[in-house]
Amino acid sequence: MLNIDKVDKVYLACGVTDLRKNIDGLSMIVQTEFKLDPFEKALFVFCNRQMNKLKILHFDDGSWLYYHRLERNKFRWPMSKEEALKVSIEELRWLLKGYEVRTISKFKPVKERNYF
Repeated sequence: MLNIDKVDKVYLACGVTDLRKNIDGLSMIVQTEFKLDPFEKALFVFCNRQMNKLKILHFDDGSWLYYHRLERNKFRWPMSKEEALKVSIEELRWLLKGYEVRTISKFKPVKERNYF
């Protein structure tokens, strides 16, 4: 279960990430590309190219790797690849529910569609 009681920050790795990477590979992305410490009390969230899978890297007395997959919808993922986007825990919850997180205008709801 996602233990976010002691988490101070949440970072979204904007753009797409190869989710075949494990804990070590994602930690290297955090260290080399974003110049952040993967052992701080933070969640590092990565998304795949199809925007239907997430991996969350978390260090809490050991490394945790959470995996979340959508069956029908897609995440509204920020695509600028320059740096990690810092969001709050509440914004992460909104993103997991299908809302869009952006630096200018946040929380745009996803339009529900019926496919027949």
